[in-house]
Amino acid sequence: MTADDTNVHIDTSKPHPARVYDWLLGGKDNYLVDQELGEKLPPEARANAARNRAFMNRAAAWLADNGVRQFLDIGTGIPTEPNLHQIVQAIAPSSRVVYADNDPIVLRHAEALLVSSAEGATDYVQADVRSPETILDHARELLDFTRPIALSLIALMHFITDDEDPYGLTRTLVEALPSGSYLVLSHGTTDEHPDLADSVTDTYKKGQVPLRMRRRAEVARFFEGLELVEPGLVTATHWYKESPAPKAELSGFYVAVARIP
Repeated sequence: MTADDTNVHIDTSKPHPARVYDWLLGGKDNYLVDQELGEKLPPEARANAARNRAFMNRAAAWLADNGVRQFLDIGTGIPTEPNLHQIVQAIAPSSRVVYADNDPIVLRHAEALLVSSAEGATDYVQADVRSPETILDHARELLDFTRPIALSLIALMHFITDDEDPYGLTRTLVEALPSGSYLVLSHGTTDEHPDLADSVTDTYKKGQVPLRMRRRAEVARFFEGLELVEPGLVTATHWYKESPAPKAELSGFYVAVARIP
């Protein structure tokens, strides 16, 4: 496990996306400032967070079932069982997983992310997706970049504003991976909740949390040059493979899995 400073200060004066997401999922590792922001969001936010998490579970299981044994999960968030390594190592015990997040509170709970199967391995680095080379350099210590890797960007890139070049950051990460790797991405949208667009954005803005919800065409740009796995780019409850079909519901996330040619 690596962190720049194990005594790094947790700022409780303003909300953090990872802690707000934890609250939306019913977790306890958040502060009053995170709860206050979460309570101002529309009621649909909690259900959408759960649907997004369920997509991650299905996608990770499908990748492990189809031979992927290495995973790089950026924007990990506060551990919520089952964690990605628990899902994939239950299918393939030798799987290796590297987690990365920029919230110091995740570091405090990182031990939960490091309880690997005996055959596999997990690691954690405190780092920001805005510094992709830092993450890649650390990931290379555990993962073999000559073999396929699944890059997971779950509920992350909508916190990267246009001026921070979200597409360029994603491209840097994708281009570092070998052919046969995968990009797993979910991204916030209000396409199915247009009446909530202003309130959601305003709530995060008042909490000093940058938020850039994107339309379907904008999310599709993250997958340019990649091979989308069926059913393609869809909302969260419409992505499934061999597992039973989830209940079709409105969603605040576009999701997709794509193979790197």
